[in-house]
Amino acid sequence: MFSKIKSIGLLGLESYMIDVELNISSGKHAVEIVGLPDTAVSEARDRIIAAINNSGYEMHLSSRYTFNLAPADIKKEGSLYDLPMAVAVLSATKQIIGDYRNSAFIGELSLSGEIKSVKGVLPMVMAAKANGLRDIFIPADNASEAAVIDGINIYPVNTLKELGEHISDFKKIKPLEIVPFKQYELPDFLPDFSDVKGQFEVKRALEVAAAGGHNVMMIGPPGSGKSMLAKRIPTILPDITVDEALETTKIYSLSGNLSKEKPIINYRPFRAPHHSVSPAGLSGGGTIPKPGELSLSHNGVLFLDELPEFTRSTMEVLRQPIENGTITISRAACALTYPCSVMLICAMNPCPCGYYGHPTRKCSCPNGAPARYLSKVSGPLLDRLDIHIEVPPVDYNQLSDSECGESSAEIRARVNKARKLQQKRFAGTDVTCNAKMTPALTRKFCILSESAAKTLEISFERLGLSARAYDKILKVARTIADLDNSESIENTHILEAIQYRSLDRKFWKA
Repeated sequence: MFSKIKSIGLLGLESYMIDVELNISSGKHAVEIVGLPDTAVSEARDRIIAAINNSGYEMHLSSRYTFNLAPADIKKEGSLYDLPMAVAVLSATKQIIGDYRNSAFIGELSLSGEIKSVKGVLPMVMAAKANGLRDIFIPADNASEAAVIDGINIYPVNTLKELGEHISDFKKIKPLEIVPFKQYELPDFLPDFSDVKGQFEVKRALEVAAAGGHNVMMIGPPGSGKSMLAKRIPTILPDITVDEALETTKIYSLSGNLSKEKPIINYRPFRAPHHSVSPAGLSGGGTIPKPGELSLSHNGVLFLDELPEFTRSTMEVLRQPIENGTITISRAACALTYPCSVMLICAMNPCPCGYYGHPTRKCSCPNGAPARYLSKVSGPLLDRLDIHIEVPPVDYNQLSDSECGESSAEIRARVNKARKLQQKRFAGTDVTCNAKMTPALTRKFCILSESAAKTLEISFERLGLSARAYDKILKVARTIADLDNSESIENTHILEAIQYRSLDRKFWKA
């Protein structure tokens, strides 16, 4: 007896069709699974036998069952193949009869026959649709994340018995109703920029960063508000697009970070890993590499507080990904590429005690300690941060001022307006914001006025800027011009952008 059932596999974010083939022959009872299964797949034999018998069906112990997961040259991992293998047994033994040619099955089986949730359902449903399948059967617990995909019948299944009754036309399962994508509304309890006293220059720099997707370095003494400002960045980020939301949700689905309450990531993620995070935790890893903090921050913000406290190897992981917007993780089994188009926000003290360069307090560090502390952040990494801004201490008059500052909603309105200009400008390309412009797009859209060009030329020579710094200044100036609704980059725009690249001359003595 033979049967073949379709399922879907995941290799990184890429999905591929899998044929679950079953041959039942006479002989001593055995259940063999071939096709490069991992331990979780190999253990499916015990779950399948128990689930089938406890669901009112039979798996005869006088036959030899051989499963093949094709293509056989790709490593299969996870418990999501339990359900298609059980369906293959019931189909081959004619315990259920139906047409499976345009259907795919994914799900883990419990010993009682219940179907449990699995990771990566959203990308697998999208792959089923792309491959022209008509129906896909998924665990009911994963239904909410798949409900945004139109063009394919998605059936949420609770038990193996329920699925058998549906296939045999005894009791049909109702397919999911499509839930339209809804834009995330910021809850009232989120911290607001109106709470921040003073720091007008820093708030302006973060507005520019949010409008253009630029990376930021904030440096200042303890208690000046660096972390407070960073935690309020989500409230001024531009609205996420549908494509960005689906791409981000795919990453969270694969990593198992979705919940029933928030099945779709319809807001820009904000991740703030502790400085003890390992390089693999930041970049991603494992035998079959899974996304790390960089990829979980895709289309959002990665905040690294106390940057020099991160290990050197962890910080250096950032260099290539923040430049390219992708990270490739190579292992013996495979090499996988994950997207990581992030807005990197870093914060640090200027020295171990925190008061180097403070206007009123004296640094208590021994000679050479501030320089050694600052040298933990490499020049190449610092050069990749578009905006460098000092966060000075706030004086008493500003702290005691009862008047509220500008709200996040007001800042966000300007940021959204600037981002819409950029979306229109880059329509038809993969570029989503000014910070991601290619050299060709930079030449095309960063048009300087005569005075702005002269100012940049003088600054380039006097400050000894690198080619990368020159490129960053142009992109930041383009964002400032967008906030001003200016077609060309004027002198005031270029002066502000240059100001955001001069901080390292004070602290790093470059």
